[in-house]
Amino acid sequence: MRMRWEDVREQFPDEWVVCEALKSRSEDGYWLIDEVALIDRFDDSTVAMKRYYELHREQPYREYGFFHTSREELKLREKWAGVRGPR
Repeated sequence: MRMRWEDVREQFPDEWVVCEALKSRSEDGYWLIDEVALIDRFDDSTVAMKRYYELHREQPYREYGFFHTSREELKLREKWAGVRGPR
């Protein structure tokens, strides 16, 4: 089910959630996630992280993440990898 982050926060306050990013965008060096599919929820961050890694190993091409619902927005600094061009 597609959900906005605001709805996830409202329905599952103070929980750790594992989600798949369904709609996102890049803006000023940040990755902003607008819509997610909620996969699982947990009280314990360690258990949420283990679930995230399981999913990532099974399907590494999908955009999974685990977050605490106390976060107001899903805004993550983008990491760039690769070779730089000439200076």
